[in-house]
Amino acid sequence: MIDKNSIPTCNIMGVNIAAINMDWLIDFTVDNIDELSGNYLCVSNVHTTVMSYEDKDYCDIQNGAIMAIPDGGPLSSVGRNRGFADMSRTTGPDYMAEIFRISEEYGYRHYFYGSTEETLKKLEIKLKNKYPSIQISGMYSPPFRKLSEEEDNAIVQVINNSNADFIWIGLGAPKQEIWMANHKEKLNGFMVGVGAGFDYFADNIKRAPVWMQKLNLEWFYRLMQEPKRLFKRYFVTNTKFIWHAIINGK
Repeated sequence: MIDKNSIPTCNIMGVNIAAINMDWLIDFTVDNIDELSGNYLCVSNVHTTVMSYEDKDYCDIQNGAIMAIPDGGPLSSVGRNRGFADMSRTTGPDYMAEIFRISEEYGYRHYFYGSTEETLKKLEIKLKNKYPSIQISGMYSPPFRKLSEEEDNAIVQVINNSNADFIWIGLGAPKQEIWMANHKEKLNGFMVGVGAGFDYFADNIKRAPVWMQKLNLEWFYRLMQEPKRLFKRYFVTNTKFIWHAIINGK
């Protein structure tokens, strides 16, 4: 069994954000993939951290994961300012890419849960073109409603029968984290909530240039792509994060 106390964390606004970098995360994943089955990983950013600060139940879900990785650049910047010198941004899409890259070597199998049928079809084509040996054990686009208990039990059985090592969840926050917490120990595979990760790999949306990523400006690039949907969220959550985490040291 994995000792969570062995994972370095920095508490930011109540969330125990993993004080790690990508090399550490990949090594940890490879070394512990069998023990990670049935558990989940949260890909955390400013938005989910502010939500956690304002919602104890959601905060408990974040902290109930094997770890919450610092997808948002501001999280790793705060961590470094608090003494975690090796903490760096570990994004969901970057983690996916690293795992896909080594999957042939380790024989990993992948299941994708979330998004739309159209996106999943595009995702499968793009992944097979980029990673010809990737083993996709299944894909499922759930309906835009809560599944009945019978429907949920059926898809759990399908996923378990697929023998997937990784179960990528693309439902968006907070829905994907709630879903993973509700299915902890029910699924045979490591659940990772990757938000827009499906859309990135399906080429529905583009990632920011590397220079913007390094300057913690990927959020701004996303805002320019979807201003109507993201403006209020970014303005409100970024302001709250600056006030609570940076100015008040929460």
